[in-house]
Amino acid sequence: MTDRRHPMTCVTWNLHRTVGRDGRADPGRITGAIASDIAALQPQILALQEADSDDVPPRALLDLDAVCRATGLRSQHADPDMRCGGTAHGCRGNILLLDPEMAPTSQFVLRLPGRYHRAAVVTEVLYRGAPMRIIACHLALLQVLRVAQMRAIARALVPRPAMPTVLLGDLNEWRPWGGLALHPRATSLPLTGPRARTFPVQAPLVALDRVLTCPALRVDRAVALDSPKIRAASDHRPLMAQITRLAA
Repeated sequence: MTDRRHPMTCVTWNLHRTVGRDGRADPGRITGAIASDIAALQPQILALQEADSDDVPPRALLDLDAVCRATGLRSQHADPDMRCGGTAHGCRGNILLLDPEMAPTSQFVLRLPGRYHRAAVVTEVLYRGAPMRIIACHLALLQVLRVAQMRAIARALVPRPAMPTVLLGDLNEWRPWGGLALHPRATSLPLTGPRARTFPVQAPLVALDRVLTCPALRVDRAVALDSPKIRAASDHRPLMAQITRLAA
């Protein structure tokens, strides 16, 4: 498990289906930005949103092998049950990549309520001898749906064993004072984590992308990454967060 001597680095990025601010889809720009700006951080967790097409069935957009080579991470979607369609790399646009030292003990995709199909990718792992859960998701634009989606996640965790949990992704909560969907009274999940503005990419105004933890983990730092390659590749900036384990 991560501790103060070995902080864990997480990155989440909404890829906007590889469409940059010039309106052009270019998966190579995403791969290049990951290789130059994200891989150098040596993350243990990388969550990508809008990483497959929104066609029916969805199509893969990225050279995922190149992303894995650049980062040293492993896709958690080798099992067909972890994908939405044979040509997609992930599910409902979510792709989760983890450090190979994280040994999965249980994995599943949770379909979330709402008119637009969304999902949460849930992976429970053993990491440095201790259990941990990672949830990658992309929540709805409407607060009422975000609340329903977070409650669905909370309900799915009720029968699961208790363990330190990281939830990350594009949570679409723009309110600087926090929204109901992330409040423990609405979800029973005591999620916490600092904000950093990630959208829009040129001059971020709102912190749509988050890394949150509960319990036993703490997000010590959250930073929106920036570079010319990042600004050209998507409409969001990636969010990097460092996590440490709290003393028992």
